[in-house]
Amino acid sequence: MELAVIDIGGTTIKFAWWDGSALQERHAEPTPDNLAAFYALLAAQVAAMKASHPAIGGVAISSPGAVNQATGVIEGMSALPYIHNFPIQPELEKRFGLPIAFENDANCAALAEVKSGAAQGKARVAMLVLGTGVGGALIADGHIDHGAHLLGGEFGFMLQNGKSVSAQATVVKRVARYQQRTGKAISGEALFEAAKAGDRIAHEEVEGFFEALAEVIFNLQYSFDPELFLLGGGVSRNPDLIPGIERHMDGVFKTIEIATQRPVIKICQYTDAANLIGAVANFDQRHR
Repeated sequence: MELAVIDIGGTTIKFAWWDGSALQERHAEPTPDNLAAFYALLAAQVAAMKASHPAIGGVAISSPGAVNQATGVIEGMSALPYIHNFPIQPELEKRFGLPIAFENDANCAALAEVKSGAAQGKARVAMLVLGTGVGGALIADGHIDHGAHLLGGEFGFMLQNGKSVSAQATVVKRVARYQQRTGKAISGEALFEAAKAGDRIAHEEVEGFFEALAEVIFNLQYSFDPELFLLGGGVSRNPDLIPGIERHMDGVFKTIEIATQRPVIKICQYTDAANLIGAVANFDQRHR
């Protein structure tokens, strides 16, 4: 089926036409700052795609927030407060004149990897998105495992040594700790370079980051028990990421000697197109 596809972001909203097998005509527009302008932008973009491609049969949407597909409400909060906590799905369907399916953006990214990316063919997957916090998604039997309260994949809320995972397993927080300890400003990329160059404090923070991730992944292996872990987010492009995690995973297995199942870890294949591809996968599952 041909679809109009939308990826709602805090800075830009991406649009594309799904021709039945691939994304076409990808482009982005600045994200409006109010609901009326948001509706107007999305309605105009979908109308233009329908005029060019009359066979479009629905709209697939990736969105921030805790998307409740049963109620048509985007729960929680994001950089776009005006899209939350009211039945937005029927409002959009009325404006589009088409059925829609929408899903959380991290969940869409995971579905994209299962559909045709690094997790293709896998039924049970955990994806960690490493950004300012630690988010992600859980895939069970090829579908998103939302949990009873839409908390599936909210790994950043897990506790580790009395602190949240998001406080320990993100480069942003490690950079902040380095700056507090040294009084020196530094970027995330520079932190890794400083560690390689022999900066003791940078080394401690980078190794702490790897250690925290290794422990999180081990815990998820022995609770959710996925076939595969996927890592996404900007830091996933760092070639030292998986080797660093594996090095500390060795230490975890020395501590828990009875453990035998070592996590399999890969980097996400898709980057900026992931949410769009996953929105299509979600539409297919919802309207198949």
